Amino acid sequence: MAAHVPVGARLADIGSDHGFLPVALMRRGTIVAAVAGEVALTPFHATERTVRKNDLSMSIAVRLADGLEAIEQADQITAVSICGMGGETIRDILESGKAHLSGQERLILQPNGGEQPLREWLMDNGYCILCEELLREDRFDYEIIIAELTEPVRYTEEELYFGPLQIKARTPAFLAKWQRVLRQKELTLTRFARAQRSVPEEKLLTLTRQIRLINELLA
Repeated sequence: MAAHVPVGARLADIGSDHGFLPVALMRRGTIVAAVAGEVALTPFHATERTVRKNDLSMSIAVRLADGLEAIEQADQITAVSICGMGGETIRDILESGKAHLSGQERLILQPNGGEQPLREWLMDNGYCILCEELLREDRFDYEIIIAELTEPVRYTEEELYFGPLQIKARTPAFLAKWQRVLRQKELTLTRFARAQRSVPEEKLLTLTRQIRLINELLA
């Protein structure tokens, strides 16, 4: 994540999780100021402690706020990071907090699943995906999506599902991830076929379509 934050940025880290990212970036001299936003009291106090312990209270503002409401106009934020949540949750944070974005920010997003609806939101709101990264840790796949507001861009169904840059790069890690996903989805389809109770047709159609898309990708 840290590698994607531009040097000299003014960062808003939403759902800051103890403030580790802004503190690390400030200590390295990568960023000049930061806002660490937390919606719940326990992580808010934990972030306050981390910032205080590192003597960075003058540079990092810790705020108890819902999503992008942590950002104030005077902050002049140039980068927003939202990490470790489902893609749908990140999408909802961006949608409900649109008024707090100037449009000049780089978005640094790390969804835990639900990448497709997040990419759809970015496309629908004029954001271009500049960089995508796939990481695997502790048997989990994590995607990093970097986006900025540009000219309108249209992605295909496949690009939204797999990632427009990843589908082109086709790295070994990317192909291995989708081989794993394919096995899981085929297993789910087999379970559905064996199930005594009926499965909603829409669910079945979505799953069948996803399996077809993955098979085409790996062919």
